[in-house]
Amino acid sequence: MEWFDIGRISDIPLRGARCVESPLGRVGIFRTADDKVYAIEDHCPHRGGPLSQGIVHGASVTCPLHNWVFSLETGEAQGADEGAVKTIPVKLVEGRISLGLDLTLAAAAE
Repeated sequence: MEWFDIGRISDIPLRGARCVESPLGRVGIFRTADDKVYAIEDHCPHRGGPLSQGIVHGASVTCPLHNWVFSLETGEAQGADEGAVKTIPVKLVEGRISLGLDLTLAAAAE
């Protein structure tokens, strides 16, 4: 696994998100109200909605297209919905966010 610096936590508003491109595709980076940072694939498995444009509440995000709710911790759909998105390892060091990416997965997909 390689770690990639993607910016400062202050670049993401509380209860907000941003999207970054990675060798594994689009990743949504989410900041909760209590300053925890999570990263998940940036597309809803239901209809491909951009989760980074959804509403962050607690440690969850609601898809902006059809209101499916996903845990930012596990990637699992909540409630009656079924499905999941991949979670990406994140570390926060001195206010900087890094993503942990397994680039062997990117090479295997090519």
